[in-house]
Amino acid sequence: MVIKYIYYFSLTNFYTLLSINNFVVTLQLIFTIMIQRIQTVFLFLVSVAMGVGLLTSLWAKTSSNETVTLTAFSMKHIQGERVLHETNTVYLGILAVISAGIALFSIFQYRNRFRQMLLGMINSILMAIILGFSLYLSFNGSEYFDASNRGHYTTGFYAIAAGLLCNALANRFIRRDEQLVRSADRMR
Repeated sequence: MVIKYIYYFSLTNFYTLLSINNFVVTLQLIFTIMIQRIQTVFLFLVSVAMGVGLLTSLWAKTSSNETVTLTAFSMKHIQGERVLHETNTVYLGILAVISAGIALFSIFQYRNRFRQMLLGMINSILMAIILGFSLYLSFNGSEYFDASNRGHYTTGFYAIAAGLLCNALANRFIRRDEQLVRSADRMR
């Protein structure tokens, strides 16, 4: 009787292993198809760039004892250890998360190039809005102290700008794929 249960247990685990193996093979096939397209790499880089923009500061201005820092979630004016002024900029973080999500979702829409192009256009608009708000807030933040010192843009700002460039390149390659498919259909 014990041998019967061991045999049954080993068979069920074998079938589970086979179904998991089929699932893994299917995922490998999907990722192989998707990674062969360069726009997938660019869309992934857009997501990474938006993540970097979320985790690092966008703009900073420092002097001997005062600092103004703009992040995706707040803008803080600090003098010594005291926070003099804090502005909530959560909307930048929300837009960045939405933009990263759209880029990741667009990767898996590789069979519908029109939808990918539409999502890419929406993503470009969102990233341009993020950059515009960042510029606006940095100009406002530069007036907190020492108006001659305008501050400097940091890693997060340049990452979002690089994400916008990668998104434009991804859209270009998606459009090129669509034109290739149309020309192949025309020859038939």
